[in-house]
Amino acid sequence: MSATKSITIGTRGSPLALAQAEEVRARLASAHPALAAPDAIRIEVILTSGDRFTDRPLADIGGKGLFTKEIEDALLERRIDIAVHSMKDVPTVLPDGLEISCILPREDPRDVLIGDGLTGLDSLPQGARVGTASLRRQAQLLHRRPDLNINSLRGNVQTRLRKVEEGEVDATLLAYAGLRRLGSYDDKWPVLGVDELLPAVAQGAIGIECRSGDTPVLAALDPLNCAQSATRVACERALLAALDGSCRTPIAALAEISGNGSLHLRAQIATIDGLTCHETERSGSASDAVALGHDAGAELKARGGVDFFSDLP
Repeated sequence: MSATKSITIGTRGSPLALAQAEEVRARLASAHPALAAPDAIRIEVILTSGDRFTDRPLADIGGKGLFTKEIEDALLERRIDIAVHSMKDVPTVLPDGLEISCILPREDPRDVLIGDGLTGLDSLPQGARVGTASLRRQAQLLHRRPDLNINSLRGNVQTRLRKVEEGEVDATLLAYAGLRRLGSYDDKWPVLGVDELLPAVAQGAIGIECRSGDTPVLAALDPLNCAQSATRVACERALLAALDGSCRTPIAALAEISGNGSLHLRAQIATIDGLTCHETERSGSASDAVALGHDAGAELKARGGVDFFSDLP
């Protein structure tokens, strides 16, 4: 065990972000008795740009980094020791001096369809209003169901659930992992198979960021890391990096590891209107996860062509 006797966790202030930070605190306290003492682990809520500007789609105001920049600034300024992130919100390029040193065991990465009496995407009525701010979800929905009306819908889980209940939209989609962590999943809502809706890169994974070379903190985090989850996330993020992907790009991917240690990756890019969709798959050794992800990303980038991403609005 390191000499660390206290740790300050930085996090966003949404109910889901706080639940994730509490999970990290509980895992740290379980792994290190010295950190189980009262007030040994403090949680500091940091307001991010992504939480301040909720009236516009993320793609219009800067993309993924909006949920991490202020927290990373606090890390670099040593106001916090670690940052807890939903890995699907983390850009592929981190600030100098910071690293993702730990991935917790990944939750189920699939999406959930929320609305009255629905059993899957095909059960949505003709022309149904589906609320989502995710370009990935929008592109896949329109590719499968071009009749749907997509309404921009941002906010935390509770806000989006309320907007469905109040009839502002007929349905919405949320990550199964987030609903489970909040204890908000209702089994009347169908969990969509990956053939219906391929998840976002690293969906369901919690990552912990810290300062590179911070030996005591790195030692404290080491027993929390799930090697298999970290490998899967690394594969998907390598794909994202090869595509230069951001919130302005509809990209979906899922890497899975079988019992014999082989890795299988499914990946997809699409135009926002859903009219064009390119998919690919890779299989190989989990030890080659980053190379497999990069190779798949390079293929999709070539198939999309030079204008595929630049044509996005």
